[in-house]
Amino acid sequence: MTQSAGNEKLGYLGLGLMGVPMTKRLLSAGYDVAVWNRSSGKAKALVDAGAREAASPRAVADEASVIFMCLTDASAVEQVVFGDNGLAGTNGSGKLVVDFSSIHPDKTKSIAARLKEANGMGWIDAPVSGGTKGAEEATLAIMAGGDAADIGRVRPYIKAMARNFTHMGPTGAGQMTKLCNQVIVGCTMAVLAEATRLAVNAGIDAKRLPDALAGGFADSIPLQLFVPRMAQGIHSPPLGHIHTMLKDLDTVVDVAQDTSTPVPMAALASQIFRMGKAVRGAYADALEIYKLSAPKE
Repeated sequence: MTQSAGNEKLGYLGLGLMGVPMTKRLLSAGYDVAVWNRSSGKAKALVDAGAREAASPRAVADEASVIFMCLTDASAVEQVVFGDNGLAGTNGSGKLVVDFSSIHPDKTKSIAARLKEANGMGWIDAPVSGGTKGAEEATLAIMAGGDAADIGRVRPYIKAMARNFTHMGPTGAGQMTKLCNQVIVGCTMAVLAEATRLAVNAGIDAKRLPDALAGGFADSIPLQLFVPRMAQGIHSPPLGHIHTMLKDLDTVVDVAQDTSTPVPMAALASQIFRMGKAVRGAYADALEIYKLSAPKE
C-alpha cells in the first residue's frame, strides 16, 4: 500500500492492549514498522501483518527514525530507554521518541532531558485516551507535549491511529493533560458504577439506561459504552486495567499536592480503584469496580 504521507521508518515498543491495535493501524496505512515487546509472542500477529520484529529497543531505534512506545509505567519507560540495549545506546541524531505511556509529568521531563543529553534523541509525551476500542477504530484522542516542529513531523503518522492530536505545550504538557482526562474518566467510571447498581437494586433494567438517557444532560460516550458492559458483566477484552487507572489517579493526587489543587473527587475515585485492585486484581477490567457493590447471595 502506498503511504499517504511521510516516508520515515517507524518503530513501536510495547505491544499491549493499546500497542497491538495502534501498530496494526500504522501497518494498514502502509507504513514501514519495526516492533519490539518484552515477551516476543505478542509480536506474531503484527509480523504476520507486515511488521518486522526486532531483538531490542535499541535495534528498533537503529533502523527507525520515529519510535512510538506505550508502556505500563515510568519504571518500564526508564528500562526501555536507559536499560541494556535501550534507546539511549543508539545514535539518536535526527530521531524522535513519541511516548504514549501515561507517567508523571516530572518523570517525563527528566527522561526526555536525560535522553537528549545522552544521544540527542528528541521526545514527545503523547498519552492517549479512548481505550482499546479507540485504538482499534483509530478514534483515539492524543494530547502532546514537545516542540512544535516535532509535533508537525509526526502528525501524519498519528492521524493513522487517532482522531484528535492536540499540541498542549512543552514537554510534560501532554502528561498533565492526560491527568485532567483521568480525573474525568476515573470519576465517571465510579459514578456510572453507582448509578448502574442503583438501577439494578431498584429493579430497573440497567441495560436500558443508555437509551433512556440519550440526548439528556447525563448522556456521554462513557455512559453509552460503560453501563452496558457493567450491567451485562462484559469485561473481556478489558477496556483498561484497574492498576492503570489507579496509577494515574494516584499521580493526580500527587500533582495536586504540588500545585495546591483540591481534588476530593479524584482522591475518592482512587480509593475505589484501590479497593478494586485488592478485591478483583490489578489486571482486572477497570469497570469491575461495579462488582464491589454487588449484594451477597
